[in-house]
Amino acid sequence: MDDEARLELMKKRIVGSYAWQRDLIVPLSKDFDCTTDELETLFFDLLDMSELESMHGRFETAQYSCLLKKLYADLRLCWFADSMELISKDDARELTEKLANEIINGKDYSDVLKEGQKELFTILKNSR
Repeated sequence: MDDEARLELMKKRIVGSYAWQRDLIVPLSKDFDCTTDELETLFFDLLDMSELESMHGRFETAQYSCLLKKLYADLRLCWFADSMELISKDDARELTEKLANEIINGKDYSDVLKEGQKELFTILKNSR
């Protein structure tokens, strides 16, 4: 087996792993309306070996950041904290971090969001 074939095999093993398939390949191929093979080939073309090896870790890291942004938007903190400045940026950050950690620890997003809305209302009432 030559070096190029060995590299291709290593890439396929990385992208074919259970975590990659579950978290990246299958969901993204559905989002992009393409086959899993097409997406894998795209990643092979776009990423070198080092980037492929680190991509799933980066995905996991980005999940927390994306969750914080989603909560920030769903709680309308762009309006309450940024535009209207009715609550402080620190209070907004603390609230979203607390809620994100609850979700990561297994609570349902909609339940946590409802809890966050109640907490936000309390923060607003106490800011008078």
